[in-house]
Amino acid sequence: MSVLQEIIPSAFLFAAPLIFTALGGVLSERSGIINIGLEGLMVMGAFVGIVVNLELAPFMMENFGSTGKLLTPWISILVAAIVSALFASLHAIATVTFRADQVVTGVAINFLALGVGLFLIKQIYGKGQTDMVDAPLNSTDIPLLSDIPFIGPIFFEGTYYTNWLAVILAFVVWYVIFKTPFGLRLRSVGEHPIAADTVGINVNKMRYIAVMLSGFFGGIGGSVFALTFAQNFSHGTISGQGFIALAAVVFGKWHPLGALGAAIFFGVAQSLSVIGSGIPLLENIPSVYLQIAPYVLTILALVGLVGRAESPKALGTPFIKGSR
Repeated sequence: MSVLQEIIPSAFLFAAPLIFTALGGVLSERSGIINIGLEGLMVMGAFVGIVVNLELAPFMMENFGSTGKLLTPWISILVAAIVSALFASLHAIATVTFRADQVVTGVAINFLALGVGLFLIKQIYGKGQTDMVDAPLNSTDIPLLSDIPFIGPIFFEGTYYTNWLAVILAFVVWYVIFKTPFGLRLRSVGEHPIAADTVGINVNKMRYIAVMLSGFFGGIGGSVFALTFAQNFSHGTISGQGFIALAAVVFGKWHPLGALGAAIFFGVAQSLSVIGSGIPLLENIPSVYLQIAPYVLTILALVGLVGRAESPKALGTPFIKGSR
């Protein structure tokens, strides 16, 4: 019981940012646009989330007291999501309008986000990283649910609302993709954009929306990670989480619920790298092995478990109206 209480909350804490970002990746790639830039979108979300939090917190706490302190991280996350969606539009412009190579553009997004973030931090604060935030996301006990015997202490005690928001959002995205007209159009432009165009679907518009939604969710993922773990922004705040989220998209076979399961799997691996030394079965394993475990498991999962996974058929293929 005590081991589960230690592992599960930590695993969900690590998994939540991956879930948000992976859901964005699913939406983008379901529309036919490869999004290697998930790491950059998380970086932008972390940067904006921390800066907005630092600048907004004094005003909110002075005027609204403890309520302002509770609202500040949520406002920061929302602003970070919007800015990251706008930042993702650069990827959409390059790949959809100008039909640039989607992989190269995604890599450029990763470099650009980190460069812009560090440059602006230097200009604003005069150093290479921000101060620690005064209003981070804090864990809490969920009323009523935390009182459920056995399950309550493990899942709903000392947890974060963002953890469960990520899980709920995975089911919402699943419903949107597979049960709504919007989702049908999204899948059609990712599978056969020419056929979609012939029935009146605006392929470019759908792809723009999907890529910007991936930026929105990536911004949430990056800001949630920064406001729970690092609580400041520097060059190492986001270090590989976006690529793990991308792996969750592939590991989950481009399905929202598959991405949810994959993100939780990688979240468990990441949590063990932090708390493994305190677990009896893992305490004798050298810490360096636990630290590299998430990345090794990511590679093994992609190589060994998804060999037969089929991506959307038009993934990575630019749409040219009138082509055959």
